[in-house]
Amino acid sequence: MNAPEPVFITHLANSLILTVYIQPRASKNEICGIQGTELKIRLTSPPVDGAANKLCREFVADFFEVPKSAVEIISGETSRHKRLRITGTYPGQFSTHISALAKALT
Repeated sequence: MNAPEPVFITHLANSLILTVYIQPRASKNEICGIQGTELKIRLTSPPVDGAANKLCREFVADFFEVPKSAVEIISGETSRHKRLRITGTYPGQFSTHISALAKALT
């Protein structure tokens, strides 16, 4: 039996919607837990001139092993609370990453 999906993930056809809370100006880039119903991500860049958004997309792309172009900020461009769309190429592409993330956060 599969574990339930984390509250910060919504599945679509070949993509995920990830609800995140970004903490800029951190000492290192890391996924550090769940804050409310959002995945908390710490990023080293400041929230100036889109630097944190760029690093957010790069960090999430690296984690899910997709090109940077596959990660899109669909809401929260100027907020710490963001919704990201991660586009894959086939159904089930992210299941290993989601399982690893869920285990790490419990």
